[in-house]
Amino acid sequence: MRNRKFNLNRGKKFIFFIPVVALIATALGYIVMYLWNWILPEVVHAGRLNFWQALGLLVLCRILFGNFKKGGHEGHNGFRERAKNMRAKWDAMNDEERTKFKEEYKRRCGGWGHHRNKE
Repeated sequence: MRNRKFNLNRGKKFIFFIPVVALIATALGYIVMYLWNWILPEVVHAGRLNFWQALGLLVLCRILFGNFKKGGHEGHNGFRERAKNMRAKWDAMNDEERTKFKEEYKRRCGGWGHHRNKE
């Protein structure tokens, strides 16, 4: 009985999810179409797009440059998450560990940026 209720609630959520996704896709398609037709024909003499071409372009860009993982843009969020993790590690280090890290960084990176002053 409990599993059946869970599945019914899940089905209701899924039915609600479909129109929301369709609405978001439609809005994004029109936004891409509007911006393309407003900027690119005049600036780079590109042709105008219709809604379906704009939606296809949006999907193509998402495939080529983005991803379809849950949570959106892994590139931006992933970078912030890694930076936050590195900051936490740095804050957890004592002075000796920080000095050792800096020396190892200089050894691996060759003191990047310092070679200009040697000339």
